[in-house]
Parts: sequence; structure tokens; C-alpha cells
Amino acid sequence: MDHDAVLLTQSGVEKLKKEREQLINIERPKVIEELQLARSQGDLSENADYDSARDKQAHIESRIKEIDQMLLHVQIIDESQMDSAVAKPGATVTILDLSEEGAEPESFTIVGTFETDPLNGKISNESPLAKAILEHGVNEIVSVGVAEPYEVKILKIEYIS
Repeated sequence: MDHDAVLLTQSGVEKLKKEREQLINIERPKVIEELQLARSQGDLSENADYDSARDKQAHIESRIKEIDQMLLHVQIIDESQMDSAVAKPGATVTILDLSEEGAEPESFTIVGTFETDPLNGKISNESPLAKAILEHGVNEIVSVGVAEPYEVKILKIEYIS
């Protein structure tokens, strides 16, 4: 994989495109109005409204450029082409933490770093847990390399498109 690549699912690409459209068609015009209003107040040297609007404008333009770069280098995770024999980005994996007595199986989806959302079961492919699981199959026991390494057993791998 190209190390400049931005790993995203198709839904992640769609979210970025929607955010970009929102910034360009709604947020940018709003900020331009704020700037015009602030300019109409006269002296810009001590105009907090003007400074605030300029900061907002810079943030919006920066985010648009960031999204454009991400979309330029996107590598889409195509779950439909995946083999459930091994875990790859895009997989929903169910594991059992062998270091915890009485632990319950946990499931999560391995996504690119820009889509990471641990509270909703999406972990980065760069996280220690994902790195340990990637390229391994069901019933394999892998060691997670953290300060205090622990082992997990892969119970299930599925790709949900």
C-alpha cells in the first residue's frame, strides 16, 4: 500500500464529499457575509468580528484543502472483494481477550485512520490491536504489542458492504 494513501471505506468517501460540499456551498458563503458585515463597521485594526471571521475563513479553506488532498490519495476499502479467511482493513472482527477471565467476545471494524470511531466500534488499522489481527485468520491467537502485551483469539471475520 502506498504510504501516502488515505484508506477509507466507500461511506467514508461519501462523508468527506458531503462535508466538502457543505463547506463550499454553505459555510464559505456565510463567512464571506460575516467578513463583509465586519468590514462595513469601519476600522479593521481592532475589529474582533473581522478577526473572528478571518479565522473561520482560514479554517474552512484549510479543511477544504485537506479534504481535497485526502480524496486525491484515497484508496477505497472494497469489502465486497475480500476473503473472510484473513482480516484486512474493512473487516468486522470478533475477538476474545484471553487475558481477562470471563471476558465477552467483542466486535469491531478495522478502518483507515480518518474513519476511526472507537465509541462506534471502528478502530484504526494503525492501532496495536488491528496491527496484531491484520493478515490473521479465524481461531488464531495473536499477541497485541502494547506496554503490557496480551493475547486475543480471533473468533469471526466478516466483510459487510
